[in-house]
This record gives sequence, structure tokens and C-alpha cells, in this order.
Amino acid sequence: MTVNFDLVIDTENDFVDMKAALTSMQGVSDAVRCISESILTERVPERLTSRSSVRTSLKKSFKGSYGHIFSLDVYDSVLLKRLNGIGQQTIVELISHFISESLYRDSGPLSQKAQKVIDRLGEKAEMVVHQLRTSSLGNIHEISLKFDRGIKIRHRKNRDEQTVLACFDKLSATVLQAELSDVKVDLNVVITRLNIHTGNGRLQIEGASETVAFGFASACEYRDLAIAVKKVFSENLNYNNGIESGKWKYLAVSVSPLKLKDGKVVKYFVRGFHES
Repeated sequence: MTVNFDLVIDTENDFVDMKAALTSMQGVSDAVRCISESILTERVPERLTSRSSVRTSLKKSFKGSYGHIFSLDVYDSVLLKRLNGIGQQTIVELISHFISESLYRDSGPLSQKAQKVIDRLGEKAEMVVHQLRTSSLGNIHEISLKFDRGIKIRHRKNRDEQTVLACFDKLSATVLQAELSDVKVDLNVVITRLNIHTGNGRLQIEGASETVAFGFASACEYRDLAIAVKKVFSENLNYNNGIESGKWKYLAVSVSPLKLKDGKVVKYFVRGFHES
């Protein structure tokens, strides 16, 4: 099975700076390969080489904004069987999910099939996100930072139907300069999503309308917590699931914010907590 995508660089012309565009295209290729290889092999690759069984292939370009069609191809019978078992739609969903996570965006709820893949990866799911932030994202944003061009990755179902999986621009590039504050902040929150293996997820502050990423200093720190302590978070998620916001039960947490240069908080790191 071949999964087709396209990469679009927004431009008013039919041309873009070649060096910057090639760097951004390399970043997109690395991101798609890293996510896909991690899912299929259940190992997060530190390096991507031409000998890998999971590769991307550049295809023809198309009219409109500058862009190219490319595909995800698997050259190993065992991995191809796994890809067929997971399914094209789930792989595409997970690629979108991991990119959103790397940008601290809310990817929304996952399908049951995609969630099973995340659960099977366990702590390695966070390693995939870390790998994207430390390697692929910098290259992807090259054309945005140097020439203020936006980039889209789309799943290409057919010639006439494409679904946008991820968008990048100057604003999304600012996550690469996010800094952790030494200040501790006390908040009342509800847990809206939780990875039980890593302790990462999303929370909603009392009185707010949007969710924010949260986690612990490391997966090891979360893993070493007592089961009873972990249940405080999972039970808060379960209790509030599906009930009206006016009946939510809140957790009182002490957190350190990860901030962008403009002061926006993209993630909170939990330092302490108790049930309010």
C-alpha cells in the first residue's frame, strides 16, 4: 500500500527560493518517515537513511501554489503487513496527531484504532514528539522563517480530494524557542486528555474555554509515581467525561509554564497537586 500526500508552499508566484524550499521539503519528509517508521517498527529512529524500509518518494508537481506530490512507501513485507493492518486512514490520522502534538496543538480525540496504536507505543509516543521537535520542525519552517511562506501537508486521497493534515508558518515556528519558566503557578484544572504511559495530556483551566498541553518533567518521573497518585489524574478525566462543565470536579495543581516569547503558555509542567 502506498499512501499519497502533497506538500504545498503558499506563494503568489510559481517559484520559491530553491535552497529554503528543499530544506523545508526535507523536514516534511523526515517528519512523515519518523512517525510512520515509529508506528510500524515500534522503535523511534534516531537517523533516517536511504536504506530504511520506510521511505518517502517525490512525485510530480501540480498547478497552483508551489508544491509536490509525494508518497509513503514501505519496502519490507512484515512492515507492509502491519501498515495494511493499521490502515491508510489511521496512519494519516496519526501523522496529523503527532505533528499537532509537536506544535503543542490540540489534535482532538483520536479514533479507537489510532488510540490503540498510541497505547501500544507507550512511552515511545512521547519520544516521537521529542524527535520531531529536535530535528524535523526546524527544517520544515525554513521557508516560513526566511521568506514568510506558509506550508501545508495534505493527504491526497485522489486528484480532486485532499485533506490538510498540518500547517506551518512563522507563528508555529515560535514553538522552537519556547522557554520553561522557573515560576510556579497554582491553578484549578480539569484533565481533558491523558496518556497513561507518559503523564502527558491536555488540561483546561477553570474559567478558560481552550485546553493546554501538560506533562511532567519526564516520562521517568511520571512512571515512578505511586499508582494512587496517577489515579488522581485518570479519575479526574473519567469523572468529568461527558458531564456539564458546571458539574466538573477540579484538581488544584502547582505548575511551571512553558512560554513562547510573546508570553503565551503552550504547556504546563506539573510540580505538585491535590484534589480540590
